[in-house]
Amino acid sequence: MLEEEYEQRRRLPRHLRPEPASENPFAYSMREARVTDLPDIQEIYNYYVANSTVTFDEDAMTLPEWRDKFYYLGKHGMPFIVAESPAGQILGYALVAPWKQKRAFRFTVENSIYLGAASTGKGLGRQLLAELITRSKAAGLKEIIAVIADQGADASIKLHKDFGFEEIGRMGKVGFKFERWLGTVLLQKSLK
Repeated sequence: MLEEEYEQRRRLPRHLRPEPASENPFAYSMREARVTDLPDIQEIYNYYVANSTVTFDEDAMTLPEWRDKFYYLGKHGMPFIVAESPAGQILGYALVAPWKQKRAFRFTVENSIYLGAASTGKGLGRQLLAELITRSKAAGLKEIIAVIADQGADASIKLHKDFGFEEIGRMGKVGFKFERWLGTVLLQKSLK
């Protein structure tokens, strides 16, 4: 009896006990984006257009614009990947696109990574960036540029630096969104 009382006293109060492990752990797989993924990709991206300064776009991208981008990137062999839940939900995406249109820049790309709201803070951005770098190397690309907003994107800057991106410059007050001026931080990684 004394042992049972001792065990009862040792047990934390209910509100201090750790939550039991989730029955549904965060699981996903990565694959090449498909044209059928574009409505989900559009929804993820347009959320950031409407609600944040991580993109300087002020107008939502339409499905035809996403289709054009998808086929353009495919034509140029640019990696475009999605993270998908076991149930088939698109959780986030990552892509690289030509940094500039001039032919001499053909081996330099700019990356983009966007996550659905329920997928943030779970390490998915880190996994997408790792996969994007691997696929970019395999595609023969040589340099990746990250152009990141200078306000509210500290986690993105840290993530890129963790992968060996180096800050190469800053541009102040180059964008105007939500009635305020915004700048960018430029980071670069060599894929040699």
